Amino acid sequence: MKFEVWPEAIELGHMFAEQGYELSLVGGPVRDLLLHRKSHDLDFCSSARPEQFEPILKRFGHDGFWDMGRKFGTLGAMRRRKDGTEVKVEVTTYRSDKYDPDSRKPVVEYGDSLEGDLSRRDFTVNAMALRVPDLEFVDPFGGASDLAKGVLRTPVDPRQSFEDDPLRMMRAVRFVAQLGFRIEPDTAEAITDMVDRISIVSAERVRDEITKLLLSERPHEGIEALVDSGLADIVLPEIPALKLQIDEHHRHKDVFEHTLMVLDRAIALETGPDGPVPAPDLTLRLAALLHDIGKPATRRFEPHGKVSFHHHDAVGAKLVRKRLKALRFDKHLIQDVSELVNLHLRFHGYVDEPWTDSAVRRYVKDSGHLYERLNRLTRADATTQNKRKALMFSDAMDELEARVKKLKEQEDFDAIRPDINGNEIIEILGVKPGPAVGRAYKHMLDYRLDHGPADHDTAVAELRRWAAEVGLVSE
Repeated sequence: MKFEVWPEAIELGHMFAEQGYELSLVGGPVRDLLLHRKSHDLDFCSSARPEQFEPILKRFGHDGFWDMGRKFGTLGAMRRRKDGTEVKVEVTTYRSDKYDPDSRKPVVEYGDSLEGDLSRRDFTVNAMALRVPDLEFVDPFGGASDLAKGVLRTPVDPRQSFEDDPLRMMRAVRFVAQLGFRIEPDTAEAITDMVDRISIVSAERVRDEITKLLLSERPHEGIEALVDSGLADIVLPEIPALKLQIDEHHRHKDVFEHTLMVLDRAIALETGPDGPVPAPDLTLRLAALLHDIGKPATRRFEPHGKVSFHHHDAVGAKLVRKRLKALRFDKHLIQDVSELVNLHLRFHGYVDEPWTDSAVRRYVKDSGHLYERLNRLTRADATTQNKRKALMFSDAMDELEARVKKLKEQEDFDAIRPDINGNEIIEILGVKPGPAVGRAYKHMLDYRLDHGPADHDTAVAELRRWAAEVGLVSE
């Protein structure tokens, strides 16, 4: 088997060999070599201990060295090619991990062979190695064959593998999304039988796997695998809950299948790097996945066989905040995704009756920096099979976007402020700083959005009128 290997890997192999140490390229980079995929982050394992290969890495890494993984036997280095490409390498001493059944953190013990090190890896497709500099291919568990078949299988008994490190179950469904592979039946059965083990994995680790899954090329397949395995029941239970029992007349959509369709459609609406929503966009993808999670709690069977989900947008937004917070997502991302879910039905009224300019301004102002994502989520959510309705919806959205573009040429929506500021409100109404000022400010902003710019006297008169109406001051 011939390989076109990174010149840096060959060079580093010679440097280790000169000191009498073994060095092998392992894991993802070897897999990617066989898949003809590019990678500039190279993982190696070696017979040398960290203190022995540290000087080698420091000589190799002209542009960087790190040792955060020293306690696990890992050191890293980086060099930059003439074309600016960064090549990062990490070297780990052969390991033979032992696990506490109540924790996924291994007790690190150094091993004495490459084959032993490969046996502790998650899947056979990641348990292949290439000795450098002589390029001997090492594949003790049939990883190349599994790679050709598109199969995910553990090097050792899957139950032992997942008992040792339950995060490997999440990695399995993530690889379904990233590589388009299927999980081998015995491995899939072991995941289903052992899903409860995922509870010992930190929320941050689970979050990272879900994020990688969603940002992959095939998140649809990954979500299906997450649900089919039973893992979603624990880490993202709102998604399998979308598999609502369909009424006997099949008069409403399968919400789970609809959700996956919306996810696919939203991804198709992402833009190139210079567009407003560059792919892959985690915020949009999370919103597409979670936009209907309020439906199970709001489902009602109405007369004549109809089914309603009143206020599922608002209920769903609350559930989004709760779930993403539990998964330790960034607070700004949580706010953005929940707001998209909260607003995802906002446009539907426009289809029946086009809005006034003030309503269009309010839509843009309320969506703020999420405007482009909200429009894409809204378009993606229109999955009707009725061609006439689909065309009407698309035309209405096109019309709205054209109106927004025209209005933005006339005024800067981001800069819209009330015609009277907070200090003026305090002075005019004679109130102290506090909630009353905030209420007055909001009213004047609404007035500005509804009526456009007003001169100072008109704005003062409106403020006094409103204040008298709500009892803040007397006329």
